[in-house]
Amino acid sequence: MSDSPLEARLAQYLTLTFAERDALRWLERRERALPAGEILIREGEATDRLYIVARGWLHGSVKLKDGGRQILRFYFVGDISTTFSIAWGQSAATLQAVSDTQLFEIEKDAFGRLFRNHPRLGALLFAVSTSEQVAMADRLTSIGRTDGVTRIATLLLDIRSRLRVVDGLDGSVFSLPLTQQDLGDAVGLTKTHVNRSLKALEATGLVERQGRVIRINDVERLAEMVDFKDRHGSVATDWLPPPVARSDMDHTG
Repeated sequence: MSDSPLEARLAQYLTLTFAERDALRWLERRERALPAGEILIREGEATDRLYIVARGWLHGSVKLKDGGRQILRFYFVGDISTTFSIAWGQSAATLQAVSDTQLFEIEKDAFGRLFRNHPRLGALLFAVSTSEQVAMADRLTSIGRTDGVTRIATLLLDIRSRLRVVDGLDGSVFSLPLTQQDLGDAVGLTKTHVNRSLKALEATGLVERQGRVIRINDVERLAEMVDFKDRHGSVATDWLPPPVARSDMDHTG
């Protein structure tokens, strides 16, 4: 694969040096394919790996006491999955492919060397991760305090915002390879309630569906209606340390 998905994503926020680009590409050496529906790792399983998404979608979920599940977040091109587990030796969530997916597998110590040799990249990854955590908190807040229409609209707007960064999505039309069960598990609704909420959204004229294709006809109006805040479009980079000169770096390999 000629393009580096992680490099392309981070370059949306910052002009990367050649050394930084090389370091990111060095991480993307070991590929792994994952067909739609296959589980990458289960909640509680031991792991010392992280994965960069090169193609496709995944989601991370936890099992609930009643046998259901809560989808915590979705992973798109350029995302680093299993970051939920980086602080422990086991996975804090079950990661499953939503669509046919291609990943780059990274050992934790290789990821650690990236932070040591390129502190500016490490700081940028921290900033991006923080923005994602805030976005997830926004969605969980909407689950606890809003109706079904607002929950679904918030999720669609968040997905659209993420795709604009990681896939270069132009406009407000995107394919949504999620079942109504997936949507319900992400926003705390039954399939029946998801279906009813989607129809109510369509009735406003702000959202259209055609099969798996979603069109948001007026992003600003929909965002205002549900009080959506775009957490992914930009991150502050003025506080980042300067890039490390090649002569100051240890060998990344």
